Amino acid sequence: MLQDDGSSSVTSSSPLQNFPMTSLSPSLNSPYHWLKELKSEERGLYLIHLLLTCANHVAAGNLENANIALDQISQLASPKGDTMQRIASYFAEALADRILRSWPGIYKALHSTKLSIVSEDILVKKMFFEYFPFLKVASLITNQAIIEAMEGEKMVHIVDLNASEPLQWRALLQDLRARPEGPPHLRITGVHQQKEVLEQIAHVLTEEAEKLDIPFQFHQVVSKLENLDVEKLRVKTGEALAISSVMQLHTLLAHDDEPQKKSPLGFKHLNGLHLQRALLNQNTLGDLLEKETTNVFSPGNESASSSPLSPTAPAKIDGFLYALWGLSPKVMVVTEQDSNHNGTTLMERLSESLYFYAALFDCLEFTLQRTSLERLKVEKMLFGEEIKNIVACEGVERKERHEKLDKWFQRFDGASFRNVPLSYYAMLQARRLLQSYSCEGYKIKEENGCVVICWQDRVLFSVSAWRCRR
Repeated sequence: MLQDDGSSSVTSSSPLQNFPMTSLSPSLNSPYHWLKELKSEERGLYLIHLLLTCANHVAAGNLENANIALDQISQLASPKGDTMQRIASYFAEALADRILRSWPGIYKALHSTKLSIVSEDILVKKMFFEYFPFLKVASLITNQAIIEAMEGEKMVHIVDLNASEPLQWRALLQDLRARPEGPPHLRITGVHQQKEVLEQIAHVLTEEAEKLDIPFQFHQVVSKLENLDVEKLRVKTGEALAISSVMQLHTLLAHDDEPQKKSPLGFKHLNGLHLQRALLNQNTLGDLLEKETTNVFSPGNESASSSPLSPTAPAKIDGFLYALWGLSPKVMVVTEQDSNHNGTTLMERLSESLYFYAALFDCLEFTLQRTSLERLKVEKMLFGEEIKNIVACEGVERKERHEKLDKWFQRFDGASFRNVPLSYYAMLQARRLLQSYSCEGYKIKEENGCVVICWQDRVLFSVSAWRCRR
């Protein structure tokens, strides 16, 4: 997964046997010269070892050993190296950021002059849309679900809870124009925190609708999702309503966290990882992660539940889903990252996100050259920031609370929605789109009437459709 030739094997005769695996002892003078002698596959395995070890030290508040581990990682990792070197760079940065947050004064001083350029954020998200098929597949499936739900309707209203890209709705306009009964009167309400983004989308879609001779309106709602007043969506009597949410709902899970009274370092200390034998005997990095995360999460080490739904389900997401239910949508289509990054402990989140982002970094390895500036931007400004949020942040600051599809089933069921199975035709279209990519690693599967989009056998995103249950 993480090497140029696809191999990550380490045999029992590995030279790692000759390297000092005890060099993570609290001695700041430990020699690191032997790290440079590691072969590519050995380096990848040892980076995983270092990341997990460092995370354990951070969780235990053992900053001296965490510093030693980070120093060793810096000898091996590189944001311009192979897949494992690149991903280790961003996880190491996230762990260091978590440590710094325990000293608010130092942390704030270091970040006081940081610039956040909105245009760059928008650009990198467009790059993600362009270079990966995930959102294109999700858009295609969403549009098909809307077309099927709106068959015969003359007044259609679509609410886009993350209106950042007009391409999906341009395609829908063209599909609606081809309906046997003719196009409906279409109104799209776009929700986004940047007015300029909404204005650009409005211009593109209005122009397209005029070309196709479709009655069209675009309504702008400038708001963050967590502050959205559903009354501003202006849903009218007689309209058939569809709602689209792309990678947004998970951010609402943060807003009912109690303020964290402990330092970010104050997690329960975990048992030792004992990775030396595993490093020598495991055949792949995936095997290593499987074995070592299983070892780490033995009973008693961590809490058993990562995101309890009852009786302490977050009121923000529940209230929001109930508010949407009150609008009586004919269909609501939801795209979300399909991974458990909402665990209560650092080690849970780090191990799960290692799997998830290793797959995404691997996709880029097959898509763009290692020297590509576009690749570096996507990895640093999108994936790197998400990793940092998952690993370094707690409380309401931790927005990237991705959850598995079964959790969303429970949430929507609790808010009186029922699942609408996605059609065979939607699956067929999605498969055809993936076949247009030269890479064979992308796959889709049907799961309980929903679609999951994978890299190799790793599920990364889910698309599900819902309707009000009366």
